[in-house]
Amino acid sequence: MSFDVSFAPSRYPVLAGWLVLVLGWHSSAIAENFFAGTVSDRSMRFAGVLQPEEKGDLTLRDAALLALQRNPELAAFAKEMRALEGATLQAGLLGLLRNPELSVNIENVGNIQPLQGDVNSVKAVTQEVVQQITTIRISQLIELGGKRAARVNAALLGEELAGKDYEARRVELIARIANTFTEVLAGQERVRLAEDNLQLAQNVVSTTGKRVQAGKVPPIEETRAGVTLSTTRIEFEQAQRDLASARKRLTLLWGNASPRFTKALGNLESLITLPSFDVLADRVISSPAALRAMKNIEQRKALLEVEQTKRIPNLTVNAGVIHHALLGGNTPVVSLMMPLPFFDRNQGNVREAHERVDKAIDEQAAIDLRLKAELTLAYEALSSAQNEVKILRDEILPAAKSAFEVTNKGYELGKFGFLEVLDAQRTLFQNRILYVRALANYHRLVNEIERVIAAPIDGAVSPAVINGHNSNGTNGANEDSRSTL
Repeated sequence: MSFDVSFAPSRYPVLAGWLVLVLGWHSSAIAENFFAGTVSDRSMRFAGVLQPEEKGDLTLRDAALLALQRNPELAAFAKEMRALEGATLQAGLLGLLRNPELSVNIENVGNIQPLQGDVNSVKAVTQEVVQQITTIRISQLIELGGKRAARVNAALLGEELAGKDYEARRVELIARIANTFTEVLAGQERVRLAEDNLQLAQNVVSTTGKRVQAGKVPPIEETRAGVTLSTTRIEFEQAQRDLASARKRLTLLWGNASPRFTKALGNLESLITLPSFDVLADRVISSPAALRAMKNIEQRKALLEVEQTKRIPNLTVNAGVIHHALLGGNTPVVSLMMPLPFFDRNQGNVREAHERVDKAIDEQAAIDLRLKAELTLAYEALSSAQNEVKILRDEILPAAKSAFEVTNKGYELGKFGFLEVLDAQRTLFQNRILYVRALANYHRLVNEIERVIAAPIDGAVSPAVINGHNSNGTNGANEDSRSTL
């Protein structure tokens, strides 16, 4: 399976620019078409050429695009990124300051009668003392210690971290698409093999019936052949049910419970050149999961800086006027307020942030170990699966096919008994099924390695032609590589 998928979900070119992750997949079943380049969110929605339809034959590229556009889980991650863009804006990215506060204070409400008589009299002085006084103030909080810059930096890193989460989930989704697409291809091949085996069983029943009528074999052999035919029919129906289940699992990845495509196009017999383990191990550190862990450390350090800046108190500036109702004068007032950090210096939050930085560092080391362990297991299993495929293809299947043809021909000539024919037929069918399972397992392991490194395994071998046709549906009779099935 070979495809490149890219997606640009964010409109903010902050630090990392467009969040574009280009994934090339030499997966187990080489799709009919593959695409490369940058596919933006807008182009995927509006460009008609990139709008796949779930009708007719389905390629891996179409399946990937359908899932990337319609998978609700991935859409939720994209919306989280856009939500964090708002959080970054609120943190002060555009220079937004705290809103000023307006306060109005009125004392001795209603005492606004003008002074009468001698203004120096006791009554006049008393009336002046208790006169209505209106105070109007505007307060502005001024953040000190680089709080806004630290908050904006933490918000930007949080947005980038969400982008890494999106990329990692996209890698997981594409791996699931590739695996499920491989299951559909394997299911189609098992149905074809079961149908061929059913046809063989019917031929054996016909041949046995003729030999019974000719008196060459007892009637019990015709009964045995009928039992074998019934068993083969059950296997065929089971293969059809398994294929229907795989098809539904594939379409559910883009929210459709009723598959509408005719068949999946791909080649299960395509193999790759497996590079050395060290080459693949070097790519692990650039996978979205590893980059996400490193970005998490950066964001935790930024949050620590935010808490450290909170130890510096903010300054509040007040300015206003005092209006005396009786005297008619206005008095300007100015004041400054600042908390004194004698007791609370944000010690607890700073310590918590320090511990979370250490936790992020440990998590990053754990993720690196996990990715390398997954790569090691998949690499060893893939090497073993590759040998298994080659032995089945080059040794077992040709021998089983030759044995069945010789036995079947000998049975028609009366040189072999029915049990020998039945055993040869069963051996051929079982080994063909084993070959399909080995191919599916091989491609699943390729998908697993490509999921871990989030990149294609280079060096794909030219795909063998399966069933006499290549992946484009054209006749492959002149190709050098032939299907062993």
